[in-house]
Amino acid sequence: MFSHHYVTADQLAGFDKYKYSAVDTNPLSVYVMQHLWNKVVKIIPLWIAPNLLTLSGFLIVLVNYFILSFFDWNYTASGNGHQHIPNWVWISAALGNFLAYALDSIDGKHARRTQSSSPLGELFDHGLDSWTASIFPLSLFSIFGSDSGDAGLSAKTMYYVSCIVLFTFMLSHWEKYNTGILFLPWAYDISQVSLTAVYILTAVFGVDAWHKPLWFNCYMTDILITFLVGCSLLIAFPQTVYNIYLGYKQKTLLKTSVYEALLPLFSPALLFLLLTVWVISSPCGILEKQPRLFLWMVGVTFSNVTCRVIISQMSNTRSEVFHWMLLPLFLVVMAAVSGYLGQMEDFTFIFFTVFATAAHVHYGVCVGRQLSKHLNIYIFSLRKRGKNVNMPSIPEPY
Repeated sequence: MFSHHYVTADQLAGFDKYKYSAVDTNPLSVYVMQHLWNKVVKIIPLWIAPNLLTLSGFLIVLVNYFILSFFDWNYTASGNGHQHIPNWVWISAALGNFLAYALDSIDGKHARRTQSSSPLGELFDHGLDSWTASIFPLSLFSIFGSDSGDAGLSAKTMYYVSCIVLFTFMLSHWEKYNTGILFLPWAYDISQVSLTAVYILTAVFGVDAWHKPLWFNCYMTDILITFLVGCSLLIAFPQTVYNIYLGYKQKTLLKTSVYEALLPLFSPALLFLLLTVWVISSPCGILEKQPRLFLWMVGVTFSNVTCRVIISQMSNTRSEVFHWMLLPLFLVVMAAVSGYLGQMEDFTFIFFTVFATAAHVHYGVCVGRQLSKHLNIYIFSLRKRGKNVNMPSIPEPY
């Protein structure tokens, strides 16, 4: 069931030559958070596999999301006249978000402590990050809701904000595809610290505090949208273009033509185009009818597309032109907007969402197993394949 080989022979050969290269220039990360993580990582026992830390952080994000979904499935709980989400949920969300942030920040450090760094660990980390990038805003939306008047977020606004967040995530990996260097985005640390703070403030003051105008007719939702768009269009995108331009001037780019350089963006662009057509032209208003499930589907399909790009980027192989999942999505969208599905649009959408989620999980498990076997390592253990003893403890390099 989980034995399908998604990674090609050329990609496996590329992983054998892979070397991690990253640059972090974010002042918050360099001068504050990294010092904290260097101390926190020393608490982790040396026998724990780094991928266990990565997986634990992802599961915490999922648990937070599912708890909020239970209390606020349609993003209406924060609206006037609705039963609000209990304060303990916001406290749990704050603690969970910061713990997941910590685990995601120390897994690489722990891998270096235990001398167990591998391409599989990086792929596992960034692959899960491509999924959590969509889950973070989906959890945050419950604070503002879609039924809170001027202070709320419409379902379409949530969708467009999610697209901007995912576009920003894709930029860093598209950049590495061309330069060979991962320039860690400034927005990540800022967003995680801000998200934790927002959850704490919500627990203390309640969701109603966010629904009052801060000055004149400006609400917190306006600031949120401005912040997200600003980080993407004024920070992330210009930085990416500049770094690629420097690579071009210094003749260090890995791709020799504009077509090859832009190749990783084709499938994501087509994905967002198809989804936007569905959002705008759905006869039954599928996004407004199923906001949480639709945004979940957006995140899952984006993650699957992005994981293929990450594998091509890490193995220094050519990115695929067309992702196979776009074909069934195209058929569903065309059938829906043409009115052919009629009252079956809702059922078809749910079926596609389940299918996409199952396909993505199958892809992740198969890729993990395939690379684990190829690299002769276990995913969640420090033991080498074919050996029955644990790896010896490694002295800390600090």
